[in-house]
Amino acid sequence: MFRESIKNMAAYRPGEQPLPGQRLIKLNTNENPYPPSPRVRRAVAKVMAGSALRLYPAPRADEFVASAAKLYSIPQNMILAGNGSDELLAMVFRATLGEGDTVAYPVPTYSLYDTLALVQEARILHIPLGGDFALPLDALADARANLTIVCSPNSPSGTLTPARDLGVLAKRLDGRLLVIDEAYVDFAGDNALRLVRRHRNIVVLRTLSKSYSLAGMRLGLCFAHPSVIDALMKVKDSYNLSRVALAAGAEALRDAAWMRRNVAKVIRTRTHTEARLRKLGFEVPSSQANFVLARIRGRDMAPVARGLRRAGILVRHFATPLLQDALRISIGTPAEMNALFKALEPLARATPSKSKPRVRARAG
Repeated sequence: MFRESIKNMAAYRPGEQPLPGQRLIKLNTNENPYPPSPRVRRAVAKVMAGSALRLYPAPRADEFVASAAKLYSIPQNMILAGNGSDELLAMVFRATLGEGDTVAYPVPTYSLYDTLALVQEARILHIPLGGDFALPLDALADARANLTIVCSPNSPSGTLTPARDLGVLAKRLDGRLLVIDEAYVDFAGDNALRLVRRHRNIVVLRTLSKSYSLAGMRLGLCFAHPSVIDALMKVKDSYNLSRVALAAGAEALRDAAWMRRNVAKVIRTRTHTEARLRKLGFEVPSSQANFVLARIRGRDMAPVARGLRRAGILVRHFATPLLQDALRISIGTPAEMNALFKALEPLARATPSKSKPRVRARAG
């Protein structure tokens, strides 16, 4: 019934989602702890109250794309809307990779890339990140893959690759496609969007899930040269975004000031969180995202993650050789972070177990 490659591959495993009625502090999937703009709620209510839901939505997401074009000063023919940036990633993989084609990206990073590559039966080139999670620019350029991806800020490290380095990489790829996954970039001090006008082979992906507090709406944006957008349109679902989502996205982008205020609050809490984790003995790369990576080298963090779960707090632990000694912690409200540290401090100071870790989950 299914292709051999599908039967043999492992499915992507998202972070735990609480069941209805469970009282858990959710710091494991990088959602925004603050609500979206009130203008979004009014736009959604207006759509729901009308009769338009019986009609298909705009195939090109015209109103949403127009809002993006105005906000980012990018022509509409260089913008494509998706059901979250995950769908846009899937479009890129479908359009560029077939059996045996190569895709390269630094690791550790978002593990959905692995899943999408395996679906296409592509050959994956994992390029290890350098010290302090630095971009392995030369190795990525020398790989000469059909598709190259850089997540910046990277998940799970939270580190940002300078735009100038990404521009250099795009040139060295000699026309091969470079995808810059900027899911978390609104929490960072720089971005690579300006490179889209300079390099025909650059694709920049954004999402409204994180900074705009719309993870439940599944809204993403792709910025690229018009010829790239045209190619991706060929593999896009006919009506990939609902009328409700499109109304929410258009209004959210019109109220970017609300987003920026929420982002500023997250960044303040992120700074305090990094300092408190370091006092507990964790290594914490300077994050440019809405999460931090907390590591104690050589110590399996699975027991700590389980202890936090028993205390009603979800964080993300990846039982892989590269990340088993680390936790990825989303930034919540100050009260949520205080609850985290109240539970974490005794766990971090406890004598670690010498039992061998169970390798199950992947980074993402």
